[in-house]
Order: sequence, then structure tokens, then C-alpha cells
Amino acid sequence: MREKQTADLLLSINAVTLQPEDPFTWSSGIKSPIYCDNRLIMSYPAERQKFIDLFVSYIKDHFPEVEVLAGTATAGIPHAAWIADRLDLPMVYVRSSSKGHGKQNRIEGKLNKGKRVLVIEDLISTGGSSIEAAKSVEDAGGKVLGICSIFTYELPLAEKAEKESGYSLHSLTTYSFLLKTALENKQITDEQLKLLQQWREDPEGWMSV
Repeated sequence: MREKQTADLLLSINAVTLQPEDPFTWSSGIKSPIYCDNRLIMSYPAERQKFIDLFVSYIKDHFPEVEVLAGTATAGIPHAAWIADRLDLPMVYVRSSSKGHGKQNRIEGKLNKGKRVLVIEDLISTGGSSIEAAKSVEDAGGKVLGICSIFTYELPLAEKAEKESGYSLHSLTTYSFLLKTALENKQITDEQLKLLQQWREDPEGWMSV
């Protein structure tokens, strides 16, 4: 199962840290009991190949019509590059903002109008930046099939953003599945699991106790 394989891989290279008793603080100010850094995948060649295998398998099952991969800056770029190489497809990447010089591009690389594009993210939190990237692709003439990431926090804000934007969000594994896997691997306790589950339901009001 792709969800379990992905969760196991993330936990095995410590790309995910779970510490509900000592939460992290996001740039938004939200306290979070989890930190996910999928950039670590770059440093593990064997695991990296497995991630690419999982991504390629997912794309072939769900987006066989894709013609171009678009990586989001910066964390989505290496994943998009590896997948594009494996699938022998063109790739572009989406800047977080337009360049302040030259052609002031938001999309780097060649994107022909009407091409079917899959946006590649490393993870989805609120979904805002991912959807903004998808809109930039469509503004440049691409036809967005969806947004695909390695991991999603499954936050209510992302679900709301997905419905309002019309762009579909997909992930190889989810917050719920990762917690289940961590519990099975004895990487968290039952009590920690409860705190972690409470956070997903109300991240802005959550406090570890």
C-alpha cells in the first residue's frame, strides 16, 4: 500500500518529527506537534528512489494523461525533476513570486499553451501556496490536472481551499495514516496519539497539555 510505504519511508529518515509535548511554531504562529521536512529525501539515495517509484506509480494510476510536471519553489522542484526524468516528460517550475528583473517570469521553463500539467508539491498544509502555484500555471496557459504532494496534514483549511478553488489535492500519504504507522512502529504512545489527533481537528486552538 502506497500510503503505508510512504509513511514508513518518511519516518525512517526522520523527515517527520512528532513531539506533542514540545510543539513547533509555524511562521503563521500556529503551534504544531509535527514537523515535516521532505527536503531530507534529497540526502538519502536509496529512499529517494523508492519515493520516486511511489510517485510515478501514483501518477500512472491517477494522471496517465499528464504532459508536463510543474514543481513548486523550492521544495517541490527536486521531486518534479526526478519524476519528470523517470517519466521522460517536460518540466517547469513555479516561483513563489515573479522575478523582479528580465522577463519577470513566474513560470520557469517552456510551457506550451493547453498542455496538461500536474503540479508537484513536497507537502500540503493549508493548501494556499499550492493553489496559488496552480493558478500561475493556468495563467501561463497550462491546463492543471491537479496538485500532488508526498504528504498532507489534512487540515480543514486545505479542504476548504480545495473546494473553493476547484483544484484537486492529492497526496501519497496523509497525517492520519502517518500517525497510525507511527503508533504501530511504537514511535508514539496512545496518549501522544490523542494529542496529535486533537491538533488536526483544531490547529489554531490546540494546546498540548
